[in-house]
Amino acid sequence: MRAKIVIFATAAFALTGCSSSYQFEHEGMQQNAKLNPELGVLISTPDDGFYGQKKYPNSAKATVQTIKSEFLKYSKNVDITQDCKGKQCLQSIDNQQYGYYIEPVILHWEDRNTEWSGKSDKVEIQIITYDAKTHQIIKDARFSGKSKWMTLGGDHPQDLLKAPTEEYINSLYQ
Repeated sequence: MRAKIVIFATAAFALTGCSSSYQFEHEGMQQNAKLNPELGVLISTPDDGFYGQKKYPNSAKATVQTIKSEFLKYSKNVDITQDCKGKQCLQSIDNQQYGYYIEPVILHWEDRNTEWSGKSDKVEIQIITYDAKTHQIIKDARFSGKSKWMTLGGDHPQDLLKAPTEEYINSLYQ
């Protein structure tokens, strides 16, 4: 009997450390407002992520590629720009080609050797969706992710982006 309890407790402990966790904060967006899949989407490239003094090269590229792949599920015209950043991009967007402008911001990016240190990888992203014609914010969302405790060497902050990004973009169209 005691062996069964020890096995059950060990399994329960292992399972609680084996799933990533996410938190969402959504602002803006009228209740029934949904994006039109016929309109193009332009995504700006954010600055690379950082933790303390450490900057993570290619974190911006991983972020915009994840966002683009999710938007491509709904719109055929999705592009990434490195020519401008922030709300200033709205001044130069061809709103005949793009109906929406997406401004991702990497707020936190922490890639740890989780399997050795026991410290989880962490990511926090803000995605602001604008109407390209009116320059109004359609939705402003922020999400954070934390890797599972037992990664077996496979998780990184970019791996934490897909699930919350997919949920966010689904909420824009459905």
